[in-house]
Amino acid sequence: MNFSPTDDHLQIREAVAQICVKFPAEYWLEKDKNGGFPHDFHKAFADAGWLGIAMPAEYGGAGLGISEAAVLMEAIVASGAGLSGASAVHFNIFGLHPVVVFGTPEQKARWLPPLIAGEHKACFAVTEPNTGLNTLKLKTFARREGDRYIVNGQKVWISTAQVANRILLLARTTAIEECEKPSLGLSLFYTDFDRSKIEAREIDKMGRKAVDSNQLFIDGLEIPIEDRIGEEGKGFQYILHGMNPERVLVSAEAIGLGRVALDRAANYARERIVFDRPIGKNQSIQHPLAERWIDVEAGSLLYQKADWLYDNDRPCGAEANAAKFFCCEAGYRACETAIATHGGMGYAKEYHVERYFREAMISRLAPVSPQLVLSFIAERVLGMPKSY
Repeated sequence: MNFSPTDDHLQIREAVAQICVKFPAEYWLEKDKNGGFPHDFHKAFADAGWLGIAMPAEYGGAGLGISEAAVLMEAIVASGAGLSGASAVHFNIFGLHPVVVFGTPEQKARWLPPLIAGEHKACFAVTEPNTGLNTLKLKTFARREGDRYIVNGQKVWISTAQVANRILLLARTTAIEECEKPSLGLSLFYTDFDRSKIEAREIDKMGRKAVDSNQLFIDGLEIPIEDRIGEEGKGFQYILHGMNPERVLVSAEAIGLGRVALDRAANYARERIVFDRPIGKNQSIQHPLAERWIDVEAGSLLYQKADWLYDNDRPCGAEANAAKFFCCEAGYRACETAIATHGGMGYAKEYHVERYFREAMISRLAPVSPQLVLSFIAERVLGMPKSY
């Protein structure tokens, strides 16, 4: 078994490093303070062709797999960009995977090239205020009227809605009580973000100020039938094809966050002199950092197994969810230990680790909670009865 990175992986890391050096930690500190979408960062990755890393080559993508996309995302985060940098391009990497798998040739030709080129920015609208992760109980409804749908409802925690001009939207087209199964009756659309019909209210939040999070209020949004992906009523099955890749990418991002936090902590421990010696000479400083490094390395192997399974068309639900759980906890613990290593200065923004710590909470909470991951593993892997 060969654990060496492939030539593609090495080239991706080098290419990312060359781009990210133009966006140092101070750039992200300013974004964290004042907000504002990092359009120049997004454009740099679009111009270099990386937004289409996992998109088909015939539409302008690189035609690579989720394993290469994961390398890309980990490298972006580990550069110091953190989850602010990752979130600026995250949706472009995996978001339109349902289109790649289920879209018509006309839809792919119409939608994929402008997203890959950075001309379009899209947001992903699934979660709702009163349903959370209970996706089958979505209330947003798309009513068919001839060759169009009329949509009304609400969505919450929708990233990049302030800058998006396209929206991937999951909505009910048949009431759940009229469906043979609860998983039916949901339809998936990719359409224009019509701001005359969609109000996006930004949520003031704990971290990642550079990339907005929003509550959406949809009132009479008209969607032409040609903007529906696949068959009516099968949208839930379609978005499942994007869930495992997203879990893998979030895992890689969490590992990247752990790596950059550990790098900063180790550097500080080598340089900080207390009682006439560097604090890194003390085992009480060394051992926690060493443990966190072990966690991060183990998480890296776990998400790489999941992305290999996915790219080779093998079942990977358990591995993708396990990677999401373990990597996000490992990244969080690494950031926490980095703050402790800095002592009081870890609480100061200028040292950056407190920003990483705040961002580490995002991947712990989304896109699926650690509790639901554990329930999934217990039921699907260990054969226990369903608990929810």
